Amino acid sequence: MPLLPGAEPFHHKGGPVGVLLVHGFTGSPRSMRPWADHLAAAGLTVALPLLPGHGTRWQDMQQTRWEDWYAEVDRELRALLDGCEQVFVCALSMGGALALRLAAQHGEAVSGVVLVNPSVRSDNPATVLLPVLRHLVPSLPGIADDIALEGVSEYGYDRTPLHAAWSLSRLWRTVQAELPAVRQPVLLLHSPQDHVVSPANSELVLARISSTDVTEKLCERSYHVATLDHDAAMIFEESLEFVRRLAPAAKTDATTDAEHHLG
Repeated sequence: MPLLPGAEPFHHKGGPVGVLLVHGFTGSPRSMRPWADHLAAAGLTVALPLLPGHGTRWQDMQQTRWEDWYAEVDRELRALLDGCEQVFVCALSMGGALALRLAAQHGEAVSGVVLVNPSVRSDNPATVLLPVLRHLVPSLPGIADDIALEGVSEYGYDRTPLHAAWSLSRLWRTVQAELPAVRQPVLLLHSPQDHVVSPANSELVLARISSTDVTEKLCERSYHVATLDHDAAMIFEESLEFVRRLAPAAKTDATTDAEHHLG
């Protein structure tokens, strides 16, 4: 099955500080690629995987569950840990739920977490119907392209597969129970105007994690897919500063990388 435009995974071998980027539900690496490129240009080692069932057609996602998506990011994290001194996780939307679970499960092996409009709870009362509805209706209209910036598309699915949506609701419950185990530094960026994920999601994260080093920033001019929106540059810079503050080797990476390009 051919991939949608920009849906291919991306890996870059940089210095001793690594970053795992995780895209959202029914999305693909396209929504994260400019962010990945920014971090790679700063000398970091970057992994941006394509989650199972994503990046092709929504029917392919019907065969996958949250455990499949988590297994992929867990594998990518372990690969980064094998080759890096420190590793951070940056995520958008549902990717935020997966990132928080990685932080809870791996503890100090994850040096910090950057969340953009994380999705950790249901904002739709009809979610309670999914266990039955998924057997009656295969899909509902999609949630992609909530972007204020005109002319930009994340090329996400135009339909939401309900078997996968039901599994997402189970991921939310799992992650909510594990939030107190998250103790790493957290940078949380969220959009006041988000038509996919309500502010209650970020509020829940901030209320339940045990982290003491927490920074909250607003993406005032962006909608849900803020990584492709007006505030994208701010997200990229803030996340890089966050990594450099917590990983001194990341600053060395940048110097070495610049010297390499000048040479």
